[in-house]
Amino acid sequence: MRNKKEKHKIVAVGGGHGLGRVLSALSDFDGDITGIVTTTDNGGSTGKIRASQGGIAWGDTRNCINQLITKPSIGSMIFEYRFKGNGELDGHNLGNLILTALDSLSLRPLETINLIRNMLKISVYIVPMSEHPADLSAQILDGQIISGETNVDDLIELPARLILEPIVPATKEAVQAIQEAELILLGPGSFLTSVMPPLLLPEINKALKNTAAKIVFVRNLGKELGPAGQMPLNTILSWCERSIGGRRINIVLGSNNDDSLAGNYKQVAKDLASDHYQWYHDKNKLSLAIKQMLLSD
Repeated sequence: MRNKKEKHKIVAVGGGHGLGRVLSALSDFDGDITGIVTTTDNGGSTGKIRASQGGIAWGDTRNCINQLITKPSIGSMIFEYRFKGNGELDGHNLGNLILTALDSLSLRPLETINLIRNMLKISVYIVPMSEHPADLSAQILDGQIISGETNVDDLIELPARLILEPIVPATKEAVQAIQEAELILLGPGSFLTSVMPPLLLPEINKALKNTAAKIVFVRNLGKELGPAGQMPLNTILSWCERSIGGRRINIVLGSNNDDSLAGNYKQVAKDLASDHYQWYHDKNKLSLAIKQMLLSD
């Protein structure tokens, strides 16, 4: 039986709005919550910064931080500000620029994130999947390699496989969080470009293969655009499990049961949608569903 003073340790893996929503739902938990964030984005403001300054992609991390800000402040307003106009700064998010600048002054990207977390009073740990820059590529059926996350998203056909170029080391704190976790959440979000990239790192997929934690796949509320939208749920789970050495997904969480799902997966169906946007997870509903899974056998 769990000691009442012992805190739950939960890890969420992904990127973009999906991971931010999960971390927001977990932010009120009494425990150690860690988000492992995809760092391969090469589009928008993030892509422009990477092209000129190098480094990891900061956009998904910034998105998570924004969703974890509970009390608006001057600091949060600055962090969320997006430039408009006709100049070179048009479209750039000030948070991305701040993270890039602090990264150049810090020994590690993780130190940069912790500086911002402390400034904005965010208790959830946010860890980049790697502190080394890498890009996502896809090999399509004719053998051609399509490079860049935005190009993967724009594919018409489902790729044969995904590749990280180069293969970089995972952040050691990410690996440790997985090793110590009792619950690990994959998704929701863009499956190929948000959920999958961290699973391609050898240290992370090895840690996931060997973890004693429950692994939960959180389904999207709507059908994805792009090639991932062509993937049946069985195929999505197969890609995850293949990437983590055959380790089985324990629970599939969604707004309904998928009757086509084969393989005796445990499905948990809950009303998770926002009352205003049916494709957007409601923070409180998602939080309650995760708590119930955490306490169930």
